[in-house]
Amino acid sequence: MALQIRHDEAARQFWAEPLPGQRCELDYMQRPGQVVFHHTGVPRALEGRGLAAQLVTHGLAWARAQGLKVVPSCSYVDAFMRRHPEWQDLRA
Repeated sequence: MALQIRHDEAARQFWAEPLPGQRCELDYMQRPGQVVFHHTGVPRALEGRGLAAQLVTHGLAWARAQGLKVVPSCSYVDAFMRRHPEWQDLRA
């Protein structure tokens, strides 16, 4: 299931709604030169479909484009980055 991911800069969140009322999200905070990804959420009914991975990939690509280093304080983002060495250069 491919997500149409939106970026709400005011809320500091990437989000998608793959099904009505089923919101997936990646929340962050910004520091000078860094982004802290602190929460990834996918509704239980949609877990295991790769939706969190899509959100994190989108967020990491955004961080790279912005020239930001990543602090993965969310356990999912941390594990994702460890499993995908192509993102290791972003780790703060």
